[in-house]
Amino acid sequence: MSGPLLLTHFLDRARDLHPRRRIVGYHHGEEVLRYDYGRYYDRVTRLAGALRRLGVRPGDRVATLAWNHHRHLELYFAVPLVGATLHTVNLRLEPEEIRYILGHAEDRVLVVDSALLPLVEAARSAQPDLRVVTTDGGPGGDLDYEQLVTEGPVLDDPPPVGEQDLAALCYTSGTTGLPKGVGYSHRALYLHTFAACLADGHAISARDTVLHVVPMFHANAWGVPFAATMAGAAQVLPGEHPNVADIARIIEREQVTYVGMVPTLAVDLLRHVGEHGGDLRSLRALVLGGSTPSVDLIRAVERDLGVPAFQGWGMTEISPMGTFSRSPEPVDDDPEAGYRRTHKQGRLLPGLQWRLVDDEGHDMPWDGTAQGELLMRGPWVASSYYRDEHPESFTDGWLRTGDIATIDPDGYLEVVDRKKDLIKSGGEWISSVTLEQALLGHPDVFEAAVVAMPHDRWQERPLAVVVPRAGAVADVAALRAYLAGQLPKWWLPDRIVLVDQIPRTSVGKIDKRRVREAHSPGGAAAGA
Repeated sequence: MSGPLLLTHFLDRARDLHPRRRIVGYHHGEEVLRYDYGRYYDRVTRLAGALRRLGVRPGDRVATLAWNHHRHLELYFAVPLVGATLHTVNLRLEPEEIRYILGHAEDRVLVVDSALLPLVEAARSAQPDLRVVTTDGGPGGDLDYEQLVTEGPVLDDPPPVGEQDLAALCYTSGTTGLPKGVGYSHRALYLHTFAACLADGHAISARDTVLHVVPMFHANAWGVPFAATMAGAAQVLPGEHPNVADIARIIEREQVTYVGMVPTLAVDLLRHVGEHGGDLRSLRALVLGGSTPSVDLIRAVERDLGVPAFQGWGMTEISPMGTFSRSPEPVDDDPEAGYRRTHKQGRLLPGLQWRLVDDEGHDMPWDGTAQGELLMRGPWVASSYYRDEHPESFTDGWLRTGDIATIDPDGYLEVVDRKKDLIKSGGEWISSVTLEQALLGHPDVFEAAVVAMPHDRWQERPLAVVVPRAGAVADVAALRAYLAGQLPKWWLPDRIVLVDQIPRTSVGKIDKRRVREAHSPGGAAAGA
């Protein structure tokens, strides 16, 4: 007789099979806590009991606004255990965006790091009944987290929960409008967790020590905390504002085997190790996600750090993992081919389906050349937004990802561009991603962003914004000549602008809307 697929079963498994496996907390690179799954289970069940005592009932939302620390990890299971929905809120959003999100979700309780309380002043004014719990005993909250855990009581009779009930809720970053909520059922996250532990995916197992660098407020930290708990892996939490020096020190000290991060952070980590030293070879996987890493970055991670590099692709709407770049065949005899393969977004994870379609909805061939919009469906793919109608995002049971991509005969996905970021010049399409990757291949370029700008004759033309490497003297004419050797002449940017930094979204991606605004006529930036 089968039972429901519940996320909280992973908590029981960790208690029963891995009670002594460690969980370690750091703050500014220094260890502040070391405990195990046995004690973790006790604290989670006491916190769940305290939430019930506060009046949290099945179906309620409990929000978190916190960094990657052990209390946040405890909330990942305590909230679903009491039958409520864990709503992780992005701490890099503006206060008005947070006010909107908390109001839209109608959260009953907010658990927040006290240093982040100024971000929720507007939300508290709009929701006077919102109970606020501070994680660290700081002033300004209604309740103290540790006091709740101490007083409990232990929740030894969890409420009945169905596998289709929501376990978690995240909101998109809202770069093209108001943030949209994506709800994740117990069943969806249960199956997604199994996919994360597959040998051809992240391959997380009990033998791993996982460092949580990906923010726990963003897309369930790629689902890795759930996977690590299910597998019984050791977990390390870097705390507030970890920098690359902290990350390198923690990896070496804890002999971390798995870490994920965005490519820009990996670039900084490489530079730090190159300048200050460090041995990161305990890592069996450094997984890059959030944006496409350059081939140069992948090569440097593997050659200079001695660490296997991988890429994963996904979206908030896909819980978030959709593909992984692990090669099905050894590439030891041709490492450059391996780097190029990792540069692609990878192959579809089992359990999911995809289609590549043209503007009329016709399927495109998997030949590595034909481009189309990527559609996705599967047990952990959203079929609607939370309390919101966006019919344009879904078609006949498929999620429209908004990514323009190719799929090669081996089933490797390569994202060409976001549909909204493609540049249509004289009736032909130019990929901003391809231009960015070409610029990143220049030794003097640290970061690059390419956006479409209006043009009287050609409709749109590309503008490139470039951050030079530290100590480099980037030359616009040299960059243009470098691109001319690789790309069609009509693809070359009309303008290349050198800047100190490129604006980013709340989840660390390049904010192309702000780039366009800054460099439009009348914008804040001057061109070159």
